[in-house]
This record gives sequence, structure tokens and C-alpha cells, in this order.
Amino acid sequence: MFEQKLKELGIVIPETVKPLAAYIPAMQIGNLVMTSGQVPISEGVVKYQGKVGSDLTEQKGSEAAKLCALNCLSAIRSIIGNLDKIKRVVKLTVFVNSANGFTAQPKVANGASEFIGEVFGEVGKHVRSAVGVSELPLNSAVEIEMTVEL
Repeated sequence: MFEQKLKELGIVIPETVKPLAAYIPAMQIGNLVMTSGQVPISEGVVKYQGKVGSDLTEQKGSEAAKLCALNCLSAIRSIIGNLDKIKRVVKLTVFVNSANGFTAQPKVANGASEFIGEVFGEVGKHVRSAVGVSELPLNSAVEIEMTVEL
């Protein structure tokens, strides 16, 4: 169902991004799986770098958020084997590397939320925080943590 939906959308779940430091990409506790913060890495390279609102447009920030969400799904799949086991997407925490005065973090986060909604439908409706920060690892534009229920 969700795996099939990704295929229909032409989306390939990438290999799980290797941790950048001393942590693991995801962990299961009971019927919940939580990811570590995932940045917009594609094929080993940070695809979106810099501050949203100065180095990158809001639209590019939104694209970065979508890629982060895809990397979250990869980390989750590495734990559960198949995304069809997901009962509900519970929460996204979205960190946006923001230029001074940039306040559209929720719009940037929509790149991830809308992608999750497209893949998971009603099951993808989640709670969310979208926060502006002054810096992120590797100068990433966005970093996202995701929690799902199995």
C-alpha cells in the first residue's frame, strides 16, 4: 500500500544516510519508531545548503524538507523492513537553517508534510513543530526528525 504508492509516484527510497557522528539513524521502542535528525543528503552529498531566506528561497527550503522526510522514511524502513507496517505518522520536528528575519518555517516544513500526506493519506496526518535555527550540521538548509506508530 505505502510501498506501492511510492512506486506509483516514481519515488525510490534511498539507502539510509550513514550517521554523521555517534548516533544511529532510527530506533524502535515498542510500537514507535523515531528517527535521528535527517538532513537533505542525496547520493552522499548535501543537496541543499545554506540559510533559507538568504542563500535559498522558501521553495528550495521546501524541497529540502521533502528530501529530509524521504531520508526519514529510509531510516524507518531500515528498522522495520517495509513501510506498509506504519499505522500512523505521529510527528515531524522540522529545523530550518534560517536567515535573520526569516519567519516562514511552517511553509518550508510543508514540503515534508505535504509529501507525507501524498504518500500516507489520512495515516500521514501528523503533529509538527517547525523551528528556525541559526546553523545546522554540514550547513544543511533543513533537518527533520520523524516519529511513526506501527
